[in-house]
Amino acid sequence: EPNKKQNTKRLESPELQTPSRVFEDNPLQQLQLASQEVLEKAKKSGRSKCPRCSSSRMFYCYTCFVPVETVPTKEIPVVKLPLKIDIIKHPNETDGKSTAVHAKLLAPDDVTIYKYPCIPEYKEKRHETALIFPGPNSISVKDIALHLQKYAKKSVCDNDDDCSREPFPKQAKIEPEEEKQLKECISSNKSESTKLKKIVFIDSTWNQTNKIITDERLQGLLQIELKTRKTCFWRHQKGKPDTYLSTIEAIYYFLVDYHQEILKENYKGQYDNMLFFFSFMYTLIKNAKCCKE
Repeated sequence: EPNKKQNTKRLESPELQTPSRVFEDNPLQQLQLASQEVLEKAKKSGRSKCPRCSSSRMFYCYTCFVPVETVPTKEIPVVKLPLKIDIIKHPNETDGKSTAVHAKLLAPDDVTIYKYPCIPEYKEKRHETALIFPGPNSISVKDIALHLQKYAKKSVCDNDDDCSREPFPKQAKIEPEEEKQLKECISSNKSESTKLKKIVFIDSTWNQTNKIITDERLQGLLQIELKTRKTCFWRHQKGKPDTYLSTIEAIYYFLVDYHQEILKENYKGQYDNMLFFFSFMYTLIKNAKCCKE
């Protein structure tokens, strides 16, 4: 038994940590972030007023979704997202504890926050909307296009039978060039009709999600499950696995996966600033815990 303890201690010793282990302990260290000096200054000056409701807040107001007076908006990065994001907040979710507001602060043009039960009707837009939520029918990000075809309003073929039917015996001869153009046209129509435009996230404790996920307005939406990643969230929910992410982490990891799997582009930190506030707070809380210990 003593040997076992020694081994554990040796693994945790910082000087013996390999770079990959350091990364596992704090994956946020690798992010390409805008300067967080503005947050450092705000931290030193303490709480400040919200320019809209005049409440005393730290860094930002979580009810008005704006930075406080000591954090100039122009010094906060703006992230352009490849699609729109709707966040549905549970009414009992404590505003001050939620990371959903980070998304609105950092991508104000692409993020909308709704408080349940006041949520949009998604039925008409099912062919271009997906919900991030694990479940028996959830698919991975890479399979989005394939599954959205089922929801496409105007499929190139009206139904599968038409596609598989034998060609008519007498067909007008199509020149190779015309055939190529026709195929390209069909292909572009298909890809256009299976283009994801909006993603929906639920902002709630895991124990409270049932009320929202069973809402009829969300039924029939394509459900997406993210790759297994470990949370860095300091308010980890008791009894839940560390693969249960906070809202802003889920948004960030979805964007990274979407960029690589769907847009088929190299990821070069384009959405890292979505964790601008999260990573700063993570370091702040981690340091505070170290000091306490």
